[in-house]
Amino acid sequence: MGVHNNVHIPKGAWPNFTWYAIEFAIVLAVSMLLAREVNVYLSELTPEIQNYIWFAIVGIVFIAWYLGIRGLIFKKKVLQNSY
Repeated sequence: MGVHNNVHIPKGAWPNFTWYAIEFAIVLAVSMLLAREVNVYLSELTPEIQNYIWFAIVGIVFIAWYLGIRGLIFKKKVLQNSY
């Protein structure tokens, strides 16, 4: 039985894109929890208006994280390639 020297061994054990997926999931969870807690105080509004406010809060948190806070923390642009 011979040994094959054409086996591919990846350089990194963890794929780089999964960190972006984990970051996305964390930002999504935090923004949804924040929107839920704010909507508790707006119970006198109609459900349609509460939905608009909920989505607006989630959107504002996403915009604030990816365009503002993330750039300051990681010191690089969102769409910059790592090549």
